[in-house]
Amino acid sequence: MRVFGASAIGATAVIALLAGPVHAQQMPNINLIPELGSKSPEEKEQDAVKDKAYRESLKKIPESKASSDPWGTVRSADTPKAATPAKPKAKTGSSAN
Repeated sequence: MRVFGASAIGATAVIALLAGPVHAQQMPNINLIPELGSKSPEEKEQDAVKDKAYRESLKKIPESKASSDPWGTVRSADTPKAATPAKPKAKTGSSAN
């Protein structure tokens, strides 16, 4: 009779352990994206003013026409910017050792 009691407790434990993950997999019913409401005329007007101010501030930024070479002032004008490839050296020694 003790064997039957132990196996019933073990079976109950197995069922309880298997039911845990099933319960954890149920997703709550949460709406992460609320419904988008329409804006009032005052909010639309404020957005238009902000957008206009943003565009005006972009027009005030000067255009960069200078070279972006940080070493430009270090190099002399007559040196070439690209290095010439070095000639490969001839192999010395023989392979008939």
